[in-house]
Amino acid sequence: MKTSFSLLTAAAFSLSTSLYGAEKQPVNAGPYVPSPTSVVADMLTLAQVGPKDFVIDLGSGDGRIVLTAAKVFGARGFGVDINEKLVKEANEAARLQGISDRASFSIQDLFKTDISKATVLTMYLLPNTVNMLKDKLLAELHPGTRILSHDYPLSGWIPEKYVQMDLEDKVAISGVTTTLIYLYMVPARTEGTWNARLPPSLSREPVRLTLKQQITRVSGAARIGGKDVLLEEAKLRGERFSFRLPLDGKTWDFTGTVKGNAIEGSVADVGSGSKFPWSATK
Repeated sequence: MKTSFSLLTAAAFSLSTSLYGAEKQPVNAGPYVPSPTSVVADMLTLAQVGPKDFVIDLGSGDGRIVLTAAKVFGARGFGVDINEKLVKEANEAARLQGISDRASFSIQDLFKTDISKATVLTMYLLPNTVNMLKDKLLAELHPGTRILSHDYPLSGWIPEKYVQMDLEDKVAISGVTTTLIYLYMVPARTEGTWNARLPPSLSREPVRLTLKQQITRVSGAARIGGKDVLLEEAKLRGERFSFRLPLDGKTWDFTGTVKGNAIEGSVADVGSGSKFPWSATK
């Protein structure tokens, strides 16, 4: 992620893609300005980056996000940027720090970069560019992948966490001291009709779940005994799906893990705490 660049650079990146088309190279039209190193560490800490992670940085600049992820947090990953000089410097830094086997950089258009290997994706781009990437993020990233966006949110997404801090170093970049960090988690796809098997105490017949989804928001109903019961407090966090159902004077807590067209989990009687398995398939 280019944790630091001028607003002109980001704007040029966005405009070159939207105005000149996919066949022409984006043009870097502005200076590169480093942002505080403390922001890099804060972002990676917020996402709980560790040795099992693969970090992809879109607009990686001097490479500090991926370099820090590899050297300090033990992760692997790569960064992409359109600035040949910065990419060369980032690869040289990885070599000098002895982490070139875990951190690499290349000249690429971020809209064409294969991001499917990421467990953590980072970016510091203008709002228009961030939101132009939304479809790509949903299509290519696996559910549960963490996304870190510096300063600008993904519209329509509910962040897992949000941090605001004031740093004098940011004045040179944006004209203000405010620094915002948004942490998101790629949601599983739950939209559609599911056939659920519940404990006999809830239903001896298969139950139909009808779910609607707007990115990270989920709502729906369960068809039980000829009646539709609305899901309460439905939440989707990566692959983790939870909701409550009020049935026969009791409230039941459902939790489950979504894996493609299947959900496996447990349901608990809120009153007694008794737990039972449940499952569903599309």
